[in-house]
Amino acid sequence: MASKVEANVPKVDAKLAKVEGKECIVEGVIETQHVKALEVLLKGISGTQKKKVKVHEIVLKNVRNLGKSVQELRLHCSLEEPQPSWTVIHIGGGMKGTTAEKIPALVRNREDSKVSNRALGFFNKLGYKFDHELLRVGFTFKSIQSVTTEVGEIDFEITTSVTSIHKIPKFFEIDTAEPLTPGLHLVEVSTPTSAENFLEPATAISTFSELLAPLLHLSKPGDITGLSSTASAAATSIMSKGSSGILG
Repeated sequence: MASKVEANVPKVDAKLAKVEGKECIVEGVIETQHVKALEVLLKGISGTQKKKVKVHEIVLKNVRNLGKSVQELRLHCSLEEPQPSWTVIHIGGGMKGTTAEKIPALVRNREDSKVSNRALGFFNKLGYKFDHELLRVGFTFKSIQSVTTEVGEIDFEITTSVTSIHKIPKFFEIDTAEPLTPGLHLVEVSTPTSAENFLEPATAISTFSELLAPLLHLSKPGDITGLSSTASAAATSIMSKGSSGILG
């Protein structure tokens, strides 16, 4: 009979849908005390309600490639759904070159594949080994950002993820999760793109980021510039306007 752990670990199901491509992304950090203000601001910008996020993440690394380039996979289980669903995510390296250095967002490969609940053994046979696991708790908003081009306006769907990151010291025991960065939330802003067309999506990300600038600094992953010195004043102003019905 399968153990409790085995019963909850995903397996590949080739019949389930696969989404692959590239994404433009920036990220930053915000103090937990200002997250409510960011939520109010995002609700006002998007005109939509937040979607709660509670994700159990297992990170696997291909040990056969150690010393060369380490391949990493992330297994995500969404715990907010009535029936927890699993996704395997492969995030590749960022685009390089002079153009990549000049644009305000990181462009990188990303492939998402739906899986069922027993993939760990499969990936172990491919050389992937358990590295660590995390719990991500927070919310997301979907927004539309328009960019003016030579052929007219193009709309891009922007996803903003605001989560607190927790480490799980005991394998698969989510109840033991502890804050990895107490008092801080990670903010990720992204939109899908392609190898042929990434300048307009990057512009959309940059324009959208400016709307959040009073609360936090957003930059390419790996280049986080710290907390915004104007966050406290901006949060107070946003909450005041929000309570007056000016936002949202």
